[in-house]
Amino acid sequence: MNKKYIRSSILSALWLILLTFPIMVIKINTTAATVRWRWGNLIYVGVGGFLFTLVWNFFLDRRNRGGFKAAGGERAESAANRMGGALGSLLGRILRGKTDAASAEKVSLKAIFAHKPVRFSSLGGLVLLAALFPFLVSFYQVGIVTSALMFVILGLGLNIVIGYGGLLHLGYAAFYAVGAYNYGLLYLHWGWPFWAALPLGAVSGVLFGLLIGIPVLRLRGDYLAIVTLAFGEIMRLLLENLTNLTKGPEGIAQIPRPGFFVELSLQNSARYLYFIAILMVVLTIFVIRRLEDSRIGRALEAMREDEIAAQAMGIDITRTKLITFALGALWAGFAGVVLAGKTTYINPGSFTLMESVMILVAVVLGGTGSIPGVCLGALLVTLIPEYFRALSDYRMLVFGAALVIMSIFRPQGIIPRIRKRYSVGEQL
Repeated sequence: MNKKYIRSSILSALWLILLTFPIMVIKINTTAATVRWRWGNLIYVGVGGFLFTLVWNFFLDRRNRGGFKAAGGERAESAANRMGGALGSLLGRILRGKTDAASAEKVSLKAIFAHKPVRFSSLGGLVLLAALFPFLVSFYQVGIVTSALMFVILGLGLNIVIGYGGLLHLGYAAFYAVGAYNYGLLYLHWGWPFWAALPLGAVSGVLFGLLIGIPVLRLRGDYLAIVTLAFGEIMRLLLENLTNLTKGPEGIAQIPRPGFFVELSLQNSARYLYFIAILMVVLTIFVIRRLEDSRIGRALEAMREDEIAAQAMGIDITRTKLITFALGALWAGFAGVVLAGKTTYINPGSFTLMESVMILVAVVLGGTGSIPGVCLGALLVTLIPEYFRALSDYRMLVFGAALVIMSIFRPQGIIPRIRKRYSVGEQL
């Protein structure tokens, strides 16, 4: 610690005291017409701001210097290396049957799962856990996990637009609303069941994705974000004002849950929806993985890296952008139909800007372009607020702080995307 850190921390604490003084110190009782001065809070704010800024500057300086190798960090790093080497040695003996510690230390997590017995046993255990989960927990827990799985689908869909195409989209909840209202209106006016509305929800999402993609073909960056944000708000206002068609703010109620040849009870219907969500997540991951190695996936990656260079290499940017918006909206339409079947009630208030922001937060926190990262980010964004409802008033504050910290110290996300590398002698 030097004088520069201490001086910066003192100034930050003073600014924080000045900004929070009316809220943290002054308390007005309008009924009794009295004012209470809480000077103790001023001390807490000052000390807390000073310590937080001091720690923040310390970590920021370490990051700028290239890690924690200086000022005693070598001891921690060597201890971690010794622990990692011992663990690698043990796993190497178990998996390979070798006693050579030098070769076992090269074992990594990727190498462990490269072994078929480990990979198949892990996959089998995960499948068994997913199959037994709805029968081992309560109805409430099944509903929470189903909502989280739907958010995973939304995050993976938005990841196609942002992570692969490099197009900033702030109105993604509009496609979510299109799928939900597709099922609600088809049932309300014509009595269509869930399974008939599910593919049409995806088709309607694709059509609206193309509808927004055509006007924004020449836009980039902030301008694209503003237009997509406006599209999301326009869609919500249309749903509120077209009362003859959508019932406006009243919404559509008594939407039937999906059935399985016979009418299911409430608990069995929740389990059924859980398995539908699981299958849709698996299908989404499979399609996106296939998309990564396809010609379209390569075109999306090239467009994300440098749009001008991609166009110069012969990639049709217009076609690629339209495909990006259409594929992203496809999964939002699917998830919207599942949402309508799960809640049995939809209204425009469920598809606000905040919903789009939360989906974007899941993608950014998990890792843009990373399928495991987006899945983890979506689960964190949905499950943590549910299990910490006592802190619900501070949810946006926590998410904002998390985004700031991630943007500075780990901008690539929790699980960043791993680029494919080719050796010198390997043919591309």
